[in-house]
Amino acid sequence: MAQQVQGVIARAKGAPVSIETIVIPDPGPGEAVVKIQACGVCHTDLHYREGGINDEFPFLLGHEAAGIVESVGDGVTEVAPGDFVILNWRAVCGQCRACLRGRPQYCFATHNAKQKMTLIDGTELSPALGIGAFAEKTLVAAGQCTKVDPAASPAAAGLLGCGVMAGIGAAINTGGVSRGDSVAVIGCGGVGNAAVVGALLAGASKIIAVDIDDKKLETARTLGATHTVNSRATDPVEAVRQLTGGFGADVVIEAVGRPETYEQAFYARDLAGTVVLVGVPTPEMRLELPLLDVFGRGGALKSSWYGDCLPSRDFPMLIDLYLQGRLDLDAFVTETIELADVEKAFERMHHGDVLRSVVMF
Repeated sequence: MAQQVQGVIARAKGAPVSIETIVIPDPGPGEAVVKIQACGVCHTDLHYREGGINDEFPFLLGHEAAGIVESVGDGVTEVAPGDFVILNWRAVCGQCRACLRGRPQYCFATHNAKQKMTLIDGTELSPALGIGAFAEKTLVAAGQCTKVDPAASPAAAGLLGCGVMAGIGAAINTGGVSRGDSVAVIGCGGVGNAAVVGALLAGASKIIAVDIDDKKLETARTLGATHTVNSRATDPVEAVRQLTGGFGADVVIEAVGRPETYEQAFYARDLAGTVVLVGVPTPEMRLELPLLDVFGRGGALKSSWYGDCLPSRDFPMLIDLYLQGRLDLDAFVTETIELADVEKAFERMHHGDVLRSVVMF
């Protein structure tokens, strides 16, 4: 029987969000209903509200979440009612050319629930990243649920559903950071600081955090950065080179998503080094680099989408590290809030006051 719950809705571009009653259908084949326990307020949700993703309003916002599986549809074997899960926005298909090559983290046919959640008047909702977790319950594809140890804090665990996983994965999965590497991270918001943590986990010997905000740089230092550079006052390329013997870093992670900072990352890497773009650019942005420099410096220029993660592999492993005290996910939770505070959280996030506000249910 369909259920009615409260959720955060963005009805129009740039308009303040509202809390409205939404209808959750019973799960169909391959689907699950999840009772949300915690959901982080991510920049992507703000992009949806601002029309930066698409114009398929109204949106049910929220996607960085953890909760308990309430019910499942026919054919679901991945999870069962009562499982504690982290939601992900890339349920792999198992049948596309990437999956069949043994590279499911690059799945080209990820999927979401087939049924639509609606407003009480029947208006169909577009759930953010196929999840829509600023709600007491949500409907997802069962493959979007990754079972993890229930001993983990929901507020911390849910952050692996997007931003923290994107940053850690940019360092470990995409950047291939290994023991003894030097790493520079440009942009120290939630994703950039997660990249700092990923570099630390991978055994980097030198981790250089670059930002224009001293508060964010101090946070980066507490999370594992060995050096910090305020690029408002110092040329970051020269600073990174000076800190790496004049050569540049082995891996430079750009977590801003702007042409100016990407160019800094490109020239701040060592010869044959790697640049990882995990910051999200806007459609109108363009990049111009001398092709001879691209050729002559060698190495690799990579984009990291969701940290090139495979949720079934990475989420349980990172939760285990968290429970062992080796990964401080709690450090990313700046504040816990109620559902009614999401609009205020967007404002705080816009001003860089928080790593993550987390809605608790």
